[in-house]
Amino acid sequence: MAGAAHLIVDVAGTPCALPQAEIREILPLPRLHAPPTVGGPVAGLLNLGGEPVPVVDLAVLFGLRDGAGAEDPYRHVVLARSRALGLLVDRALDVVAVASEAMKPVEPARSLNGCVVAEFAHDQNLVHRLSLDRILTLEEQARLDAFAAAAQERLARFGAPEAVRPA
Repeated sequence: MAGAAHLIVDVAGTPCALPQAEIREILPLPRLHAPPTVGGPVAGLLNLGGEPVPVVDLAVLFGLRDGAGAEDPYRHVVLARSRALGLLVDRALDVVAVASEAMKPVEPARSLNGCVVAEFAHDQNLVHRLSLDRILTLEEQARLDAFAAAAQERLARFGAPEAVRPA
């Protein structure tokens, strides 16, 4: 029986899933710009065609790791489709179809901001289905938006790329 496609990712050894429809792109870990003001779960900024995209390390955000392991060059960034947000995961593992009846709802109080909305079994593991809209609280999202806007303003001070001519 066919179901909705989900991307299964490894977050510090914890299998999680994101609906494929909410994902814009999956990238091998690119070089991130991490200014001195960045900290906590923010791994840095990804320059995506001149647009600064904040990248959040899910393992750090969820308290599964304190930041060690960030040097792993085989990690992936999952870009959200609906907004400028990247999620740093240890691995993007597989895309699977999950039937709606296989999803077991999770009480919102069982995860921060109710970000785990369901669970399902896959390859002898319990996979946590995450809601992209609930991974960050409204305050966290507002701070990331302000951080990205400040980075965009700083970049704009250098002028448009076409305005820069070699000497």
